[in-house]
Amino acid sequence: MTAAESARSFACEVCGATAEYAPGTDTLRCPHCATEQPITPVGRAVHEHAYTTLITLPLKETAAQRAPNTFRCPNCQAVTETDSLSDRCQFCAAALVADPARTERVVPEAVVPFGLDRAATRTALRKWTRSRWFAPSDLKKVTEAETTKGSYLPHWTYDANTLSDYTGQRGDHYYVSQTYTDSNGKTQTRQVRHTRWTSVSGSVTLSFDDLLVAGTTHVEEEQLDKLEPWPLAEAKPYQDEYLAGFQTVRYDIEPESGFETAKKRMNAAIRSQAKRQIGGDEQRVHKVATSYADLTFKLMLLPVWFLSYLHHGKTWQVMVNARTAEVIGERPYSVPKIVAASLAAAMIIGAAVWLYLRYRH
Repeated sequence: MTAAESARSFACEVCGATAEYAPGTDTLRCPHCATEQPITPVGRAVHEHAYTTLITLPLKETAAQRAPNTFRCPNCQAVTETDSLSDRCQFCAAALVADPARTERVVPEAVVPFGLDRAATRTALRKWTRSRWFAPSDLKKVTEAETTKGSYLPHWTYDANTLSDYTGQRGDHYYVSQTYTDSNGKTQTRQVRHTRWTSVSGSVTLSFDDLLVAGTTHVEEEQLDKLEPWPLAEAKPYQDEYLAGFQTVRYDIEPESGFETAKKRMNAAIRSQAKRQIGGDEQRVHKVATSYADLTFKLMLLPVWFLSYLHHGKTWQVMVNARTAEVIGERPYSVPKIVAASLAAAMIIGAAVWLYLRYRH
């Protein structure tokens, strides 16, 4: 693979500058003269791949072994090395996109394009900062992100039909009258709950569609989960044009490892369904044996804005779902507000206790 072959750019039809994807559209837009040109659809649907095809894929370096992509900028001819599938020239900032088929064991099947541009993302940030409880009052004055970077993050999706045989126990409550002597020496009666356990077994069938698993370790999985739900139905067949102007992170979690995570999530749903099927007042599931049929997978790219804002000399990081405007991240807390709220709560509790004691007698 040569440096020139590893990158692609999209020239503006009017001024020749490098065009970029315009969020929320199906067009490329020139950042210099604002000329727009439509993205020609590839004419195919998003396709699920049989899981068994993984063993037939050409052997390539694993995510941990592969070398960085080398981009030769068509504008200034500078060479940029990056671990991303798409990035900007480090000298002239031209948007460059690599050919994933040359370096990736699995190429992206689909992309959910950016729906929010920078302006809309900053609006989402302002709305988020103004709605935070116990935030300093001057946080509402944050109007600009210190830095704004758009990235596509790789995710695996898995489909499967499952059949699970389980064994467990059903617990049914029953009550027994019990007599006791209270603190005043009087005999009292109370109902004591017991549980009768019965061994059970059964089968559960469930279907899973587009179960989503992060394909990158660059962002904590717990954080990515908070950005859900993703409008996967709005995904488009992969095209280089949608990546132009954005960073695209290469996957470093192989699909087989992703499937192990998916199986854990499936198992949680299977156990929950088994408990509903067991019935009773309590349930115990001891063992589950699951078989998977019609197992498919695909690699998707999901859009995230990474932002940082400055408050009292400290930088705070947030992430924004670039389709739904969901914002998660760090923010400062106002100690005076927290103290005031605590004191108010203590006063309310104290007043309630005082009223109770006063009218009890």
